Amino acid sequence: MDETIRLIKMAHEGDKEARETLVLNNVGLVWSIVRRFAGRGCEMEDLFQIGSIGLIKAIDKFDVSYDVRFSTYAVPMIAGEIKRFLRDDGMIKVSRSLKEMAVRVGAAREQMTGRLGREPTIGEIAGELGVSREEVAASIEPTPRWSPSTARPRRGRRTASILWTGWPGSRRTRSGCSTTWS
Repeated sequence: MDETIRLIKMAHEGDKEARETLVLNNVGLVWSIVRRFAGRGCEMEDLFQIGSIGLIKAIDKFDVSYDVRFSTYAVPMIAGEIKRFLRDDGMIKVSRSLKEMAVRVGAAREQMTGRLGREPTIGEIAGELGVSREEVAASIEPTPRWSPSTARPRRGRRTASILWTGWPGSRRTRSGCSTTWS
């Protein structure tokens, strides 16, 4: 612990090697936290990079006068960075109104699919909701409804249509994550 405190003091004084040593010494700590968030639709390596940002913030903000171990301080900082990343849907921020429209579009689509016996078109959904085709299309684009962690067949449905992923033939990449689907 004395070595860690010494390195933190040196890092706070601008010693890049001390900072790098602290990061390398705590890689295992970051991985142990990243494992808690496995299966949430993002690659483990992406989460590791976000967790490493949290580690660096912990190194920079740790007050050596605290009567706690560095790891005790760093764990919530690392986990907080990862949670923030997952909560904010990755690197691209989507407005609340667009997310709300996506929920309305998804509900209308489900209802219309049952009523029509087929997937409705964008124009049909727009007519049902009283909005433009562009608003419907914009709400679909940034808010994919599928991730590996949520893929569960629904009762009475074909596995191919587990959860709505967009329109047939579309290809989406989830913002900030390495998950790709068609």
